Amino acid sequence: MNMNETASGQRVHIAFFGRRNAGKSSLVNAVTGQSLAVVSDVAGTTTDLVKKAMEILPLGPVVIIDTPGFDDEGMLGELRVKKAREAMEIADIAVLVVDSNAGMGDDEKQILDMLEKKKLPHIIAMNKKDLLTESITLPENGIAVSAMTGENVNELREMFGRMAPKNSQDKKILADIVSKGDTVIMVVPVDSSAPKGRIILPQQNVLRELLDIHARAVVCQDTELAETLDALKEPPALVITDSQVFGKVQKVVPRDVPLTSFSILFARYKGTLDTLIEGARVLGELKDGDRVLIAEGCTHHRQCEDIGTVKIPGWIKSIIGAEPDFTWSSGNEFPENLGEYKLIIHCGACVMTETAMKSRLERAKEAGVPVVNYGIAIASMHGILARSLEPLMK
Repeated sequence: MNMNETASGQRVHIAFFGRRNAGKSSLVNAVTGQSLAVVSDVAGTTTDLVKKAMEILPLGPVVIIDTPGFDDEGMLGELRVKKAREAMEIADIAVLVVDSNAGMGDDEKQILDMLEKKKLPHIIAMNKKDLLTESITLPENGIAVSAMTGENVNELREMFGRMAPKNSQDKKILADIVSKGDTVIMVVPVDSSAPKGRIILPQQNVLRELLDIHARAVVCQDTELAETLDALKEPPALVITDSQVFGKVQKVVPRDVPLTSFSILFARYKGTLDTLIEGARVLGELKDGDRVLIAEGCTHHRQCEDIGTVKIPGWIKSIIGAEPDFTWSSGNEFPENLGEYKLIIHCGACVMTETAMKSRLERAKEAGVPVVNYGIAIASMHGILARSLEPLMK
């Protein structure tokens, strides 16, 4: 990924919902100014989520999501509706597209109820305005548009700008704990599970923010950390490590040098840190046979020494002394029934939006299942969670 690009997880996600042939795909194409979605006179043409990262003024970087018709029928229809529900989990803004001539029916009301239950900011786009023969009363947060003629499409974009999360571009990862001129060591292991030819998104974002702060970033692998520390004239202001080498790194970094992980920094950045710390308390209570879900937000190819499939289960067995029954999920494949799990261990969610991660946490809370992320779990199991949180207490 180019460091000048905006990652998907940091873009505002706008999802379009509605009945088959309400004109969702046509409106998506009108909003984006390109043929992003398939358009057909045959109802139910869209069968999966269609996503496109792009720039939309005045909002900036966004991901546009076109969804299947919510009123679809049969087995294939159920799968399409499931995809539409998945989109609600990741969206920051929802657009309910209604055929102005047909009006709001039971399907639209069902979608609206779901959006309101999730407290998801939404717009009701009364489409096909060009075909109306008489005026209509707009619902709350409603706008009459025409995907065919483009009427009020610009006004719809303006509504996106007003409804977007206000602080998404202003939040900082570590600017409040690192100052201009500070030296920060980033420990970035390169092993069989590292993406070839690049560093992962959290590391990119931290490096970029350190440059913006005018702090000095020193990047090394865990095998070079000791000599890197010795080469510095003064101790670093902070050491940030990849979670999988937390145990090794904490033995090398002097106790008076602040130490944390990329995963912990991003949990704070996305507003989920306190919830995930609570989830860490359950790790020590795990017993043989307890069901544990290990969930990842991305769909990267797992290597033999993958942190989620090999290392974390290994540490639970060797450090905690338990052999739970593990289940794994990745990408959007987050289980519907969470109540069967004793604990969910989630990745750092670097490719997920804050909305998507908080939605998963809310679902887990409703099911009474605690959640911890990789970095906090690893720090807890190695007995260094308290130390890794100290730098955030400034």
